[in-house]
Formats: sequence, structure tokens, C-alpha cells
Amino acid sequence: TWSSSHGYYGYSRDRSIPGTGVTIPASMTDVVVPLICRTGRGGLLTVLADEPVTLSMDEGAPWELWIEMKGGTEQDSFRVQGSLRRGEETMPLTEPALLLPGGFVIGPDGAVAGFEDFGSFSWVPLLRRQGAILVPPGQADRFLTQLMKMPRVPRVKFPPDLEYTEVQGTPGPFLQIKRKPKNPWSSKQDLEATLNFDYEGETISGRDGARGVLKRDPRRLILRNRELEDQAGATLKELGVKPNARGELHLTATKMPSTVRTLTELGWRVEAEGSLYRSAGLSQVNISSGIDWFELQGQVAFGDQVATLPKLLAAVRRGEDFVVLDDGSIGLVPEEWLQRFAAVANLGTVESDGLRFKLTQASLLDALLAAQPDIEVDQVFSQMRDRLRSFDGVVAVPEPSGFQGELRVYQREGLGWFGFLREFGFGGCLADDMGLGKTVQVLALLEARREMRQEGTLTAGPSLIVVPRSLVFNWQAEAERFTPKLRILNHTGARLAPGSHFEEYDIILTTYGTLRRDAALLTEVRFDYAILDEAQAIKNASTASAKAARLLQADHRLALSGTPIENHLGELWSLFEFLNPGMLGAAKVFAGMVSERTLDSAGKKALARALRPFILRRTKEQVAKDLPQKTEQTQFCKLAGPQRKQYDELRDHYRRDLLERVDREGIAKSKMFVLEALLRLRQAACHPGLIDPARSKESSAKLDVLLPQLMEVAEEGHKAIVFSQFTKMLGIVRPKLDEHKIVYEYLDGRTRDRQGRVERFQNDPDCKLFLISLKAGGLGLNLTAAEYVFLLDPWWNPAVEAQAIDRAHRIGQVNPVFAYRLIAKDTVEEKVLQLQDSKRALADAIIGADNSLIRQIGRDDLELLLS
Repeated sequence: TWSSSHGYYGYSRDRSIPGTGVTIPASMTDVVVPLICRTGRGGLLTVLADEPVTLSMDEGAPWELWIEMKGGTEQDSFRVQGSLRRGEETMPLTEPALLLPGGFVIGPDGAVAGFEDFGSFSWVPLLRRQGAILVPPGQADRFLTQLMKMPRVPRVKFPPDLEYTEVQGTPGPFLQIKRKPKNPWSSKQDLEATLNFDYEGETISGRDGARGVLKRDPRRLILRNRELEDQAGATLKELGVKPNARGELHLTATKMPSTVRTLTELGWRVEAEGSLYRSAGLSQVNISSGIDWFELQGQVAFGDQVATLPKLLAAVRRGEDFVVLDDGSIGLVPEEWLQRFAAVANLGTVESDGLRFKLTQASLLDALLAAQPDIEVDQVFSQMRDRLRSFDGVVAVPEPSGFQGELRVYQREGLGWFGFLREFGFGGCLADDMGLGKTVQVLALLEARREMRQEGTLTAGPSLIVVPRSLVFNWQAEAERFTPKLRILNHTGARLAPGSHFEEYDIILTTYGTLRRDAALLTEVRFDYAILDEAQAIKNASTASAKAARLLQADHRLALSGTPIENHLGELWSLFEFLNPGMLGAAKVFAGMVSERTLDSAGKKALARALRPFILRRTKEQVAKDLPQKTEQTQFCKLAGPQRKQYDELRDHYRRDLLERVDREGIAKSKMFVLEALLRLRQAACHPGLIDPARSKESSAKLDVLLPQLMEVAEEGHKAIVFSQFTKMLGIVRPKLDEHKIVYEYLDGRTRDRQGRVERFQNDPDCKLFLISLKAGGLGLNLTAAEYVFLLDPWWNPAVEAQAIDRAHRIGQVNPVFAYRLIAKDTVEEKVLQLQDSKRALADAIIGADNSLIRQIGRDDLELLLS
């Protein structure tokens, strides 16, 4: 026996190896000696020869290391012996003088031949020393299992009943994650990960050197697929699961959720902190119907575990993307499923087996689930869904016999729509363009209800109509003209408390202010219809008007508004909570659903489809093609002299101070300062007197453009309306008109005799102009005598401007209408036009109104406005 622990030996030719009895001829020294030195270092080389051996080359094929298992029964042990084989030759493992792991065997005769140990040289010293290994009875399978777990195995020969076949296996990646002890010096929580592989139920560590897994019935060796295992390791690396210097895998706690989801979706088995994570499998969802409800039921399979719809939706409402299953494992709710059902998760009420919805929510439920063909529905829901989907303006209904006049085709369709709503028990919003006769359609409806009561086919009480104070006279005048048989009680001003005397009337006409004051008593009365005109008055759900409206008791509910969405989609909730209580779920839930951050194009389409049966909107272009042409034109006015100087000084002041504040405190905390700055700049763009009253008699760019046009209109015998948001601006215009002896009327929020002012302008040929504040006169006025409309200043919402123009361009107008928008060049007004063009998409997708700009202004927009 020779040990390399003696140190490195330098050998000369034809010298014997000390202590081995082996002499190496000169021709072999260059081959054998370096090999011995390399392979023997740190281990033992055994030579069985008693006498010196002279080496020679064996030109035959290499010998192969074999292990053979012989004998063995239930009572006798198996003998495991080693041998060398090549072809038909066999040599006991104890015969060679020397076996070298580098690939040489020195036979008993000194012949040096090649030697293939298949990387299993560790078996050689054991079997040469012991001659045979005894495997106790009944332990053969255990021995074979351990043998196959070794990284390398030589050629083997087993008894027939222990023989096996080799098959290529497919690994199932299995990642185990656990927390590492917290490092007190770091805020990060690191996790340890162990990569394992499953081969037909047997788990092998990724760091294990076993070449395969031995299985029984049938007996076979499943070979590991190193290529696929390496790909799994590469996947972990891409996900940020990387080995440290010791080869241990680790990842940060923040990356764990996304890593787990990705791996489970790839089919991996993942276990974290002892909990097994499961990916979702098949899902089943169905809708069933009750007397006055629909119920959404379903479940998702996670392997052999199942999660019901209420449990899944509860996780969605908590903002979680996983659910704890009955066996303690964790099911990862697929993102696709979350997208499908997140919208409905908060709209219904949880029952034991599902989520329950009101009948009024059928359209919304159908729209939100319309893209899911795998949802089963029962016959009742299917029929209602088909009828709602086929809603197309419904069938036109002729005006009642007591109606004085003739309704247009689209107005008769409006009557049919009212019947459609009654049939389903829905409330609805009539959102026709201004000027298309919403008031007339409602009066025709209420006249039909009056005739039914007179005939005895209807026992319901009167209907309540709530209007802005400025429109009371308009409703009375329209009713007197079209439905003179309707008995109308003006429940405003000095009035009796709501009570039994209401039964003597067909219509109770009141204002939003009176509704707030009489809310407690009005809610005790049961009305046939509760109708809100200019229903955007309740757009803010927290106001007293909105709360009082929701408390009203009525068999049917209607809202009238040309702009049901003035500022943002969240306003729809307040409107529909009046029309169909509970339809859109809780206010906060709906606000989250329709925020611009969460509502994508598909979501807008779904919401539009859901609300379509409840909002009837027709534009003048669609239904009143016989209306005369409307021409809109923007006229730019260039500031000069003192007005230009005043504006530039204000702009530079706000640009410097306001932008600095926004950068320091943020846009949200600076909103009041932003509004003040924009107001002052808009006033300076109109007239210096709006900033400094002492300068009210001065001229301005807009006055210089406006006055000659007004005089021309008057001289030609035409009539015109002048709108401004600033009553002070109208106050500056009035003396100029007096100087030129132009007869005009005036209307703002303080005007009491609105009806008289309107009638004079409409009927007096000498009254050529009507000065109106936009807020007071943008709604409810029929000013068809005017052919020209001048807007002295732009507003944030183009829909409000359109309403103002439509005071003249409406049913009854026979002349073309020309509308002029006066804009101060190179001022904030011009920038407002740019913002109007770029930010008008949100509500248009739902109902065709516009989105308020002021709510959307960001830092970049503000810089544009102040440029």
C-alpha cells in the first residue's frame, strides 16, 4: 500500500515505486507515474502482488466495473460482488494488482489496460476489501432504492425478480419557502427557498446527486431530466430567486406573492411556511332566480379542494388574491377570474351559497358578465336578459286624448319607454338634448295617468314634480298649453303642510328648496310618480336635496336631465340611488368601479350597456332633423394696452407663486389657490373692471368686439342673447347698451319675475337683447325668438355652454341660430379650449355628456393655463 501523504514523489525511469513492489519500465513511466500521483493523492492504492511486477501494455478493450447481486431468498441474504468484464472475459475484483480511478487497471501479470468505472470507483476499495456485501433477507428493495439514489452506478446485474427498466422522467418542480431569522440590522425580510422535483410521487432535492428514482409495479428506474431541472432553476433566477455564495436559494418577502402566483400558474407546486399554494382549475358559475331577486352562485376548483363564490368574493372585497381552503392550503385566485368578478363582488348581498341581486340590477349584472359564455342562467333570468338586451327605444305610444297638440315620433317613443319602465318596475332618466321637449313628454304621461284615474282603472294618488325654483312658471305655462285638464298645486312659498288636500290634485309642483324643508312630511305621502326635473341638482349624494329625494315614496320614479353627468361618473350613483335604490351598490363601491384609474374602455362599454335601458337620450341631430341649422363660431379678441398689462402681471404673479406652492404642497392641497388664480385670470381676460371696480367704465377687447355686433343685430331686426358667468360683466355691458338706446331684458339669479322677462323678450319686437347670467338662464328657458347667442366667457364644461345655446336652438325655432364664443387671445381662456378638446372622453362613453375639467387639472395642466 502506498500513500501520497508521504508527499510528492519524483520518479526516475526504471525505478520501483517504494512500498508497492511495482517496477515501472521506462516506456510506461510517462503514463503511469503522473496518473498514480494524481489519483492517489489523499487516498490509498492497493497492490496485491507479493513480488515486484514489471508492467506491460494490454492492447485489449477496457475493462468495465460490474456489480452483481446473487442468491437471496426470504431466509437467505443476497450477496453483492464486484467484477471486471470485457466481452466474454470476467475477472474477480480482487485479482488486479492495481486499480486506478483515472481509468487504468494493472492486472496480476502486470499488464496495464483501460478501466471504465462509470464514475463509481468508490465501490472498488469496499468490494476488494470485503469481497462481498451481504444484504439481509427482505432488504433487497431497500438496497436497490439506496443504490439508485447514488449519483453514479456501475454496470449492474440483478436476479430476474429484481431487474428493472430505465425510463426518462419528467420533473414536477416543487418550491418550498420559509422565513429566515430576521436580521435586526435590516428592514428587509429574506426568505429561504428549496428547489425540489417530483418524479411520479417521489421528491428529490435539486441539490441531490441521485440519478433517478426506483419505482415498483412495474419495477423501473425513472431517470432524472437534468435539462428540464436546469430550466426550472433558470425560471427561478428570472423571478429573482437566486443562490447565495453557499448555493442556498433566497428571495425577498415583497417578491413572494408575484413569484408564487407565477410559479403556480406554470404548474409548479409551491409551499410557503408550511402552507401549500394551489393554482385554480375549472370554475362553474350560474345564475338562478327567485321571486324578486337573482342569485349568482359558483365555485372554483383548486386541485381536490373547492372554494365557493361567497368565499372567493369575500377575498376580492378584502383586496386579496388568495383564499384559504378547507384543508389549510391556499388557493390563488386567478387574475382573469378577478377581472371577471371584481366588479360584481360588492354589488350584491352575500347569501349562504351565492351573491344575491335585486331585480333592478339584472341589466347591470348581465352587462358585467356578458363576456362570460360559460355562465349558466335559468329561464327567468334568460328571458329578462333578452328583453333588456333587445331594448331599442321600445314601441311608440300615441298621446292621450286630453293632450292639446301632437307629439313627434320620438316623443311618442318616450311615452312607450315610460311604459317599459313601469312594466319592469324600474326608474329611468329622460336625458334628451335641451329643446327636445322633456317637459311635454312628462305632461303627456301624467295626462294619461289622469285619464286612467278618471276611468277608474288607476287608484294611485297624485304625482310629485320637483324643479328648480326658476322653472316653476315654465312647468305651469307648459301644462296650461298642452294639458289644461291637469290639476296642479303650486306647493312653494306660502303653502299648506303636505296632507290630504294633495288628493284633490293631479300634480304637486314643488322646488328642491321646499323639498328639503318639507322632507319629513312629504316622505309620509305615497305618490304615483316622483319626478325630478334638472335632476343634476341631486348629483352630490351627501346634499340635503339628494337625501330628501331618496326618502320620497312613489310607485314610479323619473329624472329629467340633459346632463345627468356634469362632472364625473360618480354622480350617476346619486341619480340611480333615487331611481332604483341599491342598483349600483354602495356609493364608495361604485365610485371605485368608475374611477378613471380603474375603468378601462371595456368597463365603460359594460357600464353603458348596463345603463342603456334606464337612460333614454336622443340628440337633436338624431330626432329633430327639421330644426334649422346651428352655426357655432369662436371669435378671438386680442388684449391690448392697460388690459394686456394687467393680465400679464396677474399671470406672472400666479405662475411664480402658485406653481411654487404646488411643487411644495401638491396639487390637492393647493386647489383653493388654483381656483382663485383661474378666476382672477378669467376676469382679467373679460374686463379690467371685474378685478378693479374703479376701472368699470374702461373699454376691453371683448366689449370692442361685442358692441358693434349687438348694434348690427338690433338694426337688422334680429334678436340676440348675451350669456356671461359674471353678473358684474353684464353690469358693465348694460350702460353701454343704454348709451346706444338698445332695448334689452335682464335675468340673473336675483330676478323674481322670470316669466315676465321671458315673455317680453319673446313677444316684444322692440326688445332685441336678453342679458342672462349663465347659471340663472342656462336651464329651462324657451327663447326661440333669438337667432344669435353670444357667450362672453368660456366655461369648463362644454355641455353647459351647449345648454345655453340650446335656449334658442330648440323645438319651435324656425330660423338658423348663430352662436359666437368670445375668447381672449393668449389668455387662460384659450388654454381652457385646449383642455376641453383633450379631456372630454369619460362621460361621453356612458351618456354623451362631458367631464368637468376643473376636477382633472394636474400640475402640467396648470402650467399650461398659466403660460
